[in-house]
Formats: sequence, C-alpha cells, structure tokens
Amino acid sequence: MQEPSVQGGPRRIWILTLFPEYFTPLLKTSGVIARALSAENSTVPIEIEIIQIRDYAVNRYGSVYDSPFGGAPGMIMRADVLQRALVEGVLAKEPKELKVVLLSPRGKRWGATLAHEYAQGLGGEERSDLAFICGRYEGVDERFISKYVQEEISIGDYVLSGGEIALLAVLDSMLRLVPGVLGNSESLQQESFNGGLLEPPQYTRPRTFEGMEVPDVLLSGHHLQMKKYQEQMSIETTKRYRPDLYEEYEGAKAKREKESKA
Repeated sequence: MQEPSVQGGPRRIWILTLFPEYFTPLLKTSGVIARALSAENSTVPIEIEIIQIRDYAVNRYGSVYDSPFGGAPGMIMRADVLQRALVEGVLAKEPKELKVVLLSPRGKRWGATLAHEYAQGLGGEERSDLAFICGRYEGVDERFISKYVQEEISIGDYVLSGGEIALLAVLDSMLRLVPGVLGNSESLQQESFNGGLLEPPQYTRPRTFEGMEVPDVLLSGHHLQMKKYQEQMSIETTKRYRPDLYEEYEGAKAKREKESKA
C-alpha cells in the first residue's frame, strides 16, 4: 500500500473531516481563502477538496469510531476508516509528494514560523500536496498515525470539539502568506509576528479622540522617522504584551550579532 512522502508544500489541499459544513461557507466567503483559490489573485494555483470520512465507513452501520481498548472513556476514530478515506479519497488521485497532517492536542505548536514554512513550499519548484485530518472524540487510533501521519499540529493548549476549528485558523494563517493572495505585500511584512514581533499600535481618523492625540511623528510625513518610531513601538509592544516573544526576539538578535562577528 502506498505511503505518502514528506517533501515540499501543497498545491492541492485535502480536508478529511466528519463535519464538512464547517468549511463549505468559509471557502466561499472568506476573503483570504477565496483569494488563495482564485487564479486571478494568487500566483500559485491552489485547490481545496473536502473528504467526508463517514463515506468510507467499513460496516453497514456507518461506524467511524469505536470504544478504546483498555477501558478508557470516550470514543476513538477507527484506523481502518481513516485509511480508506486517505487511500481512496486522496492517494487514488495521485497527489504529488503528499504530506499528511493531523490536528492534535499533542502536535507541534502552530505559529508564524510554521505558517511560513508551509506557505513557502507553495512557491518552490519541489512542491507537494497536503492532507489535513481533523481529529474528533478522544482522538485517532495510534496505528493510523504511526503509518500515515507525517506531522501533528496544535493551535494551543486547550480543548476544542474537534480539529475543524483549529484547521480554519491554520488555513487562514497559511494561505494569506501565499504569494499574490494579499494585495499589499508591504502590509504582509508589517503584520504581527513578522520578524518575531507584534505590530505597533495603529491609529486612524479622527486625529483627536476623547482628548487623546495621534502621535505627532505619524503625522509628520517624514517616512524614515515614522519607520524608526514604528519599529521601536513594535519592540515595546511585544515586550509589554508578550514577554515570551520578546525574549525569543532578543535571543535571536543576540545570536545574529554573534554570528556576524565570527
């Protein structure tokens, strides 16, 4: 039986889920995802296909889960059902260098770095397809994970009803980084977490609100001064609201300085 390999990033994306209705409206109405799927707005062609896992049930009752061995509570998604969904629903369509990803609480923490890694694969010569599996109930039979899953990802240390909610965040944060999806590349460069920092505080009209003024430097028209101010405020904002990110930023900065002197 064919086993997927692990190289590159996606051109086609499959979503294996028990609840396709989570994704159907989003694919049609989400600005970012809709642009990513439009050849007119993206320099990389992307297709998303939703696979209903229940269509691949192995018995006449349509069972996709069962009680766990060992007496633990809850239900476990069956390995044989997931195998059929992956092999018949995805592998039969001959994906290129498929990478299978499971949304799981024990997975690698999804963040800006991983989002960039996944998105960067889209524009390279050695691209691959992605299959996301949305876990439900108490999890997935470990044997399926061992044989077919290359990476497990999590969006945080809290419990969700299923992987669908997490995958919505993953797709949006990944696809917005695909070349051509966001119309303003400068806007993308200035978003939070780009460069390891949060965005600086933002202001718009009116210039005065409840006695509070927009910082003068942002009204000066002096682009170099504005850039320096925003960079400094980005650092201060990160230090205040996300000291963990600030420590990582300082560590990376010190490492770069050390390497430049070597």
